[in-house]
Amino acid sequence: MITGRTALVTGAGNGLGRAIALALAHNGARVVLVGRRREPLAAVAQEIGEAARWVDCDTSDPAAVAALGAALSDEDISILVNNAGVAGPVAALTDIEPHEWDEVFAVNVRGVYLMCRQFLPAMTAQGRGDIINVASVSGKRPLPRRTPYTASKMAVIGLTGTLAFEVGPLGVNVNTLSPGPVDGPRMDRNFALEAKTVGISEDEAREAFVGRAAQRRMVTEEEVAAAAVAMLNMPGLCGADIDLSAGMIAR
Repeated sequence: MITGRTALVTGAGNGLGRAIALALAHNGARVVLVGRRREPLAAVAQEIGEAARWVDCDTSDPAAVAALGAALSDEDISILVNNAGVAGPVAALTDIEPHEWDEVFAVNVRGVYLMCRQFLPAMTAQGRGDIINVASVSGKRPLPRRTPYTASKMAVIGLTGTLAFEVGPLGVNVNTLSPGPVDGPRMDRNFALEAKTVGISEDEAREAFVGRAAQRRMVTEEEVAAAAVAMLNMPGLCGADIDLSAGMIAR
C-alpha cells in the first residue's frame, strides 16, 4: 500500500514530520519533504537518500502552496501527510493577542486546507489517494492556557471528517492521526513554559501532564510514525480519528 508511491510530508524537517518521512521511506515510498526551513529539510533528505526530495514552503501562505504545486507538477503524489503545526502561546485566553491566535490557526488549520486544496484534484482524478491530517488528543480534552492550539486541532478533526465524506466516494481516504504528548524537545519547551506560567517546577509540570495517561508516559516519535504507516496499510480506513496517546483520553 506504500511501496512505489510518492508521499508528501509537511513539517518534515524535524520531530514527527522527520520520523514519519523516515518511516515512509523505509516502507518503500518516495518522499517529498516540505517545511519552512531549508537546512533541516536538506538534512532529512540526506538521511533518506535518493528516495527523498525537499522543497521549502510556508504552507499557511496560499501563493507559496500554489508555487509548491507547480514545482511538484512532475511528482505523482498519492499520499499527503499534513503534519506542520505550531504550539502557540501558553497563556490564559484573555492574555492571548489576536495575532497570536491567528498565527496558530494559519499554520494548523489553513495550512491543512490549502495543502488538501492543492493536491486533492490530482488524487481524485486518478481515483486514488490517502491524506493523513495530524491533529492531537489535546483537541478533545481540556488543556488549560492552550486555547488556540486545542481549538485549532479540533478544527482539523472536523475538517478531516467532512472532507472524508466529500472525497471518499472518489477513491481518496482522509483520516486524522491524533497523538498524545510526544516525548522530545517540543514537549520540554511546553513544560518549561507551563512551569514558568503556573509557578511550579518543570518536573512537576511534566508529571501533571503524563499523569493523565493510562500508561503514565508520553508516546515516541517512532510510535507515531508507525501508526501513520499502519493507517496507510488499512484500505477501509476513511473518516477515522486515530488516537495514539498511551491512554491520554482512555474512557
